[in-house]
Amino acid sequence: MKWINIFLSLMFVCFAVLQYNDPDPYIWIPIYLLPAFLCWQASKGKYDTSLYVLSMGICIVYGIYLFFDKNGVLSWAKEHASESLVNSMKAEKPWIEESREFLGLLIVLIVLVINYIFGRKQLRLASKP
Repeated sequence: MKWINIFLSLMFVCFAVLQYNDPDPYIWIPIYLLPAFLCWQASKGKYDTSLYVLSMGICIVYGIYLFFDKNGVLSWAKEHASESLVNSMKAEKPWIEESREFLGLLIVLIVLVINYIFGRKQLRLASKP
């Protein structure tokens, strides 16, 4: 799990760096740097469960917003016939941008949940006499 977390940490740092030209980098750079930090800490065997819970909560709340927003995932799926998200990396349509952002949050959330479960097991094992 150590090397996986090192890889994920580097991956999230790269994701954060790629956000510098995003319309809202002040939101997305921290969203990707926080799991990068948590994965780095996990690679060292350190788990701050309260920070995981906070991060997962942020992802869930913002993900719900992106899903139901007027230009969100539902709009992309229903009103725009699930138009390709990868034809062009330039997101000229808001439903494309928000659907991609939702998928980014989903990736973050999956990694956080797996690390949270694994971290709780590690902490429980370490606290047993």
